[in-house]
Amino acid sequence: MPMWLQRQMQRAYLQKDCAQIRLLNQCWFFYRKNHSSMD
Repeated sequence: MPMWLQRQMQRAYLQKDCAQIRLLNQCWFFYRKNHSSMD
């Protein structure tokens, strides 16, 4: 997981921001799907 995403995720969890957590989760799955297909 990229560092920028880890920091955003950590901040969202600390603030208990459910909408942000869901958004970042979707970003992570999208990122993983697209980057794993390049291998």
